[in-house]
Amino acid sequence: MSQVTAWVLLILSGVLDVFWAIATKKSLGMTQLGWTCLSVILLAGFVITLGKALNVLPLGLAYAVWTGIGAAGSVIFGALIFGEPVSAQRILYVTIILAAIVGLHLDPQPTP
Repeated sequence: MSQVTAWVLLILSGVLDVFWAIATKKSLGMTQLGWTCLSVILLAGFVITLGKALNVLPLGLAYAVWTGIGAAGSVIFGALIFGEPVSAQRILYVTIILAAIVGLHLDPQPTP
């Protein structure tokens, strides 16, 4: 698998993680069958795509990017879908998360 494919899978995994969080919240404590089933499917999807990406990408970098996508996406969609509060401080912290992801990606990696 190429680096590009691994990065695409990693980003897809992060996006699936965000949708998993949304479905899990909508499942109301896993009491809504449709949302619960979707949550389980999305969970399997993000674990599989993350696992495939980790075959190529370094663990620390990949996990940081994945969790950053999940954290930032959950804050954004939590506000958009569930009306969760948005403050300047939250926006600042999400921006810091995204800046850290970019910084990790731009850090030159030594070749083994």
